[in-house]
Amino acid sequence: MEQSMRITGHDLKAMGYPPAKWYRKALEHINENGLTKTEIENYLEQFKLPEQKFLFDQPVPYSLNISAETELERENIQKVKETMDQVMRTPTVIGGAVMPDACPAGPIGTIPVGGIVATKNTIHPGMHSADICCSVMLTDFGTIEPKQVLDAAHESTHFGPGGRPRGHQFQLPDELMDAFKANEFLCDPKSLSIAREHLGTQGDGNHFLFVGQSGKTGNTMMITHHGSRGPGARLYAKGMTIAERYRKLLSPETLKQNAWIPYDSEEGQDYWDALQVIRKWTKLNHELIHDAVAKKIEKEVQDRYWNEHNFVFKDEDTFYHAKGATPLDKSFMPDITGPRLIPMNMAEPVLIVEGATTDTNLGFAPHGAGRNMSRTQHKRNLEDLSDLDIFRKETRDLDIRFYSKEIDISELPSAYKPASVVRDQMTEFKLGQVLDEVIPYGSIMAGDWQKNAPWRKKKRRRRN
Repeated sequence: MEQSMRITGHDLKAMGYPPAKWYRKALEHINENGLTKTEIENYLEQFKLPEQKFLFDQPVPYSLNISAETELERENIQKVKETMDQVMRTPTVIGGAVMPDACPAGPIGTIPVGGIVATKNTIHPGMHSADICCSVMLTDFGTIEPKQVLDAAHESTHFGPGGRPRGHQFQLPDELMDAFKANEFLCDPKSLSIAREHLGTQGDGNHFLFVGQSGKTGNTMMITHHGSRGPGARLYAKGMTIAERYRKLLSPETLKQNAWIPYDSEEGQDYWDALQVIRKWTKLNHELIHDAVAKKIEKEVQDRYWNEHNFVFKDEDTFYHAKGATPLDKSFMPDITGPRLIPMNMAEPVLIVEGATTDTNLGFAPHGAGRNMSRTQHKRNLEDLSDLDIFRKETRDLDIRFYSKEIDISELPSAYKPASVVRDQMTEFKLGQVLDEVIPYGSIMAGDWQKNAPWRKKKRRRRN
C-alpha cells in the first residue's frame, strides 16, 4: 500500500506546477488528508496548465467596417489593418471587427481604438486597456435653460489628476466597499483609498461633460464621459502582471500587450469579478455627478441611461474585448434601460442609437468620431496659429469651458474625424440607427492641466 507523504510548495514546483494562488489550499488538502502519491497526482490534475499555444500563421478573419475617401483616411486604415492583423494572430482569438472611428493605439500588434476582438475563454487586460469601463451617461432634465445646467455642472464635477479634496468627497456605499474588500485584485489599501477619493471625478484627455437639447423634444440633457479612474487603472496594472505570468508559461510568442488570463483559472474568475465591481463603481461615479447637478438646479430626472464602450463583454465562453466600441446587443448590458450614446466632438450632436447584432458588427457600433492623426501631429499642423485663435474659430456659438482654464487644442473638433463620415459609415455597414440627437449647447473638459502642473511651475521658478 502506498504511504502518504507530506509535501511543500517546493515539491509542487518540482512536479511542474508554477507558483499560484491555489498552492496554499492544495497543500492544506493534501497534508490534512494524508494523500498518497497517486492520490496527490490525481488531485493535482485540476491545476494542470493547458498546453502551450502558438501564434496563428495568418490572422483570424475579421470585419473591416470602415472605408476611406481621402489620403489621410487611407493611411489611417492601413495602420489600423497592420496592427489588427497582428492582434488577430493571437492563439485565443476567434473573431473580430473594426469600427469607422478606428485609429491605432500603440505599437504594432496593439488592439486599435474602435477594435473588437472575440476570444475563447480568456480575458486579455491589454485589450480593454487602463481606462476600464470608459462610458457615457445621459440625464434628461426636461425643460430648463442649458446654461443653468452647465453652470451647475461646473460647480459639481471635477477634472484633472487625482481625486477630490477632503471635504468635497462623495460617500462610497458600504455594499460597494465590501465588494472591493472581498476581491483579491481590489482589496489593497491603496485601491480602497482611491475608490473613495476618485468618486465624482472625470479625469482628463477626451473625457467631458456635455450639455445640449434633444432634437426631438427640446429637453435639456447632460452627458458625462469618463472611465474608472484610479481604481480601474490599478486593476489593469495587476491584470497585466498576472497575464504576463501566464503568457510566459502558455504562449511566449504572444505579444506582451495581448497576454491573457485563462477565465477558468482562479485568477481569471477573480479578475472577471473585479471587472464587474469596477463597472458598478464607474456607473456610480457618473450617477453622483448627475445627481449633484439635479440637486443644484432643483429638477427631477426625466430619464437616464448609460453604456460603457471600453470593456469586456461575455457570452457563454466567448469574451468580446471592445477597445472603444459601443455595445448594441442588449445581452452585453444586464442593466440596460435605454438606447446607446455615441458622442462625436464638442461641436457636433451626441447620437442616441440602437441597432441589431450582425455577423459583421458582432453586436457593436462606433464609440465616437475617432482620429485620423495623433494629438501631436494635429498640434504640429496648427502651430502657426495661437491656441486662442483656434479655439475661437472652432467653438463659435458654443459655451466651451476648460476646467484647468488652459485650452487643449488636441480636443477641439478639428482633432477628430468629420462626424458626417462616421455617421455615413454607420449606415453603410449597419452599425445602428440614430433615434435622436442631443444638439450641443456647451461642454466642460479638463483642458491642458499639465501646463500649470506643480512640477512645471517649480521648473519655471528655477529658470527665473
